[in-house]
Amino acid sequence: MRALTRGGRALTAAALTAATAVLVGAAGLAAGGSGTARAAGGAVVLDEGEFDLTPRLVDGKPELQLDDRSGDTEVTRDPSEVVVHAGPATKESVISPAYPIIGDLVDAYFLNGWHNAGQIFAPEPGWNGTEAGGDTEVKLSGFEGPGRFALYTYTREMDNNDENAVQHLNSGDSAHSSFTLTADQKRTAPTWAFTAEGVYRITLTVTVGGAGDTETLAVVVGDDTDPAGVLPGDGTTPTPTNPTGSATPSNSVTPTATAPTAHVIDNGHIDLAARPVDGSLQFQIKEGTASDHEWYEPEKVVLHVKPAAKRRIPEGHEFLGKAGDPVWWLPLQQIVGLVWPGWSTEEYARADVDGGITYRLDKVQGPGAVAVFNSDSFGSVDVRLNSGDGLPDGLSHSVHAHSHWNWTFTKEGVYRLTFTVGATLADGTKVSDTETLAWAVGDVDPTTVPPGTGDEPTATPTVTASPSGTATAGGSPSASAAPSADVSPSATASGSSSGGGSATGGSGGGSTGSAGGSTGSVSGGGLAATGAGVLVPFAAAVAAVVMGAAAFLAVRRRRRVG
Repeated sequence: MRALTRGGRALTAAALTAATAVLVGAAGLAAGGSGTARAAGGAVVLDEGEFDLTPRLVDGKPELQLDDRSGDTEVTRDPSEVVVHAGPATKESVISPAYPIIGDLVDAYFLNGWHNAGQIFAPEPGWNGTEAGGDTEVKLSGFEGPGRFALYTYTREMDNNDENAVQHLNSGDSAHSSFTLTADQKRTAPTWAFTAEGVYRITLTVTVGGAGDTETLAVVVGDDTDPAGVLPGDGTTPTPTNPTGSATPSNSVTPTATAPTAHVIDNGHIDLAARPVDGSLQFQIKEGTASDHEWYEPEKVVLHVKPAAKRRIPEGHEFLGKAGDPVWWLPLQQIVGLVWPGWSTEEYARADVDGGITYRLDKVQGPGAVAVFNSDSFGSVDVRLNSGDGLPDGLSHSVHAHSHWNWTFTKEGVYRLTFTVGATLADGTKVSDTETLAWAVGDVDPTTVPPGTGDEPTATPTVTASPSGTATAGGSPSASAAPSADVSPSATASGSSSGGGSATGGSGGGSTGSAGGSTGSVSGGGLAATGAGVLVPFAAAVAAVVMGAAAFLAVRRRRRVG
């Protein structure tokens, strides 16, 4: 039986610093806290925020309770009344520091994972041993699930010292079926790891002084299963007839929306492309790679930014809003499961165009602001398109080139972005095309969104900016040049994903980077702790904030697990 301590004391490390990072946000039922979200049987869905599993003396006997701090006030619940949701934002592709707890190179889901802690909206489970009246044995007495489950401690300090991970529970290893939660352990937050999507039921028995209590906690991992439809506990809890906030009764009728004619793209590589067609320029959507792709008119497409793109605004990105507030972020690096928008002028030869090709954002309709920008590892931010500080804005792109930038949306809902794409041909002819592209952001059914133009309100009034302003590194710039319908740009793209400051040619699935060769994303975080200590494992990769693209951990030698 291993105590949840190291060397007779709780593991401690420096508190989590403000990490500028991101990688794909948790899909939850309630964006502002999960305390009011309900699952089948009236269970509470916890899809973000802090809670503790607390063995507590009740009438002289231990009971395992759950102290939920995800809402405005702390609420004590039975674990069997809760469904925890580890959404898609918790997924990481890492070389596990806890090898072989969950495997070597794995795609797994982590709560309190050190790669993205503090940057995503996800549950933050902890343990509190101070209410039990003595040391508590916590035993994994039952387990069901599509993959393996492990509970372990691994901190940045341990990584720097080349120490082994400390294993507490492991569904695939009977040698690690229990641990000791000491009576002075106020809050500790080790990592919870799950190797596959699906529904897990973790049965825990707590024993204090010979008396015990057994509870089953339901955990929904990934986004294949709707947590609202999962029964809590061991899955046998009957569904009330119609409790407040519970699932809709089976005899009710839910109206079915009429799906408009649209091609929905919610995953994979696309380009907002400028194409020469019959001597003119057409703005079209290229879906796929250089060798395997299809072309679509923007007025026939709806782009879906899934709930998994939800992240926290990092420090240094105040042009998006207050640090810590939610934002839906598509990073310049590809994230499996999310749409990956790029820019492409590859259909034009350099000799065909005098100067560059300009993408001008004329208008944004929708509930929030839209920004397109780049970041580097030193914290500089190059903002090119930002409806939050007025439109139109222009982004000039090199010819016969391809690049990726960060895209952000500050609110859930339907957006319509009107672009004018233009150039001056080598013979002096000015060509352009204006199109409106629809986006469904967050928990929105994209099949119900009509493509093209619509009547959504505009959250930020469109204003005319100075035609001479250009985006600058390190802050929110004024709007770039706003050409007329006959766009005649001359500047080349800077800060593009190709690195070195200018967009370079690439395939549809082309390589990415950021200005100066940085990755455009920072992964950082820690195992949050309060009271007795702070557990802080920290991500190895540091590159500017881009929520969602957690940098790949440096390969470290395989460690023996103690």
